[in-house]
Amino acid sequence: MKQLKHLFLLLITLTLMGCGFYSFTGASVPANVKTYQVNRFENNALLVEPGLERDFKIALEDLIQNQTNLNLVPSNGDLVYEGEITDYRISPTTATSQNTAAQNRLTISVKIRFFNRKKEEDDLEQSFSFFYDYAGSSQLIGATKTTAHEEIFERLTQDIFNATLAKW
Repeated sequence: MKQLKHLFLLLITLTLMGCGFYSFTGASVPANVKTYQVNRFENNALLVEPGLERDFKIALEDLIQNQTNLNLVPSNGDLVYEGEITDYRISPTTATSQNTAAQNRLTISVKIRFFNRKKEEDDLEQSFSFFYDYAGSSQLIGATKTTAHEEIFERLTQDIFNATLAKW
């Protein structure tokens, strides 16, 4: 009976230890990585939207903060994200019979450079792009612009997270 207790205790311990490495976000952050930093993103798009680079930087910081246990630092981070906004474009996607846009598309593209100071083979340089479609009769101002930016940033930051930490 005593051996059965020990065996049961061993199985419970191994089960709980196995759960410690599971992540709902899919992130595979090595144990020796504790910090990350997100450097300023330059806005090199032909059409410059004021404050876009700041908003994108904050969105990326927030996503990493919410999906990992890493600490944000201003410098000397174990993981470093930097890059630039390379495109901010509004283009018609469909037209009406009166030759006006029935639907417009906002596309934002970013180029990311990711450095893992603990494991250099994980370094990455890659471009990401996503879009938001809105009615051709609408202007990209106010709530429409806010919604567009939030949806694009959500997708871009998740794609960046997956490419750098989740390895999807």
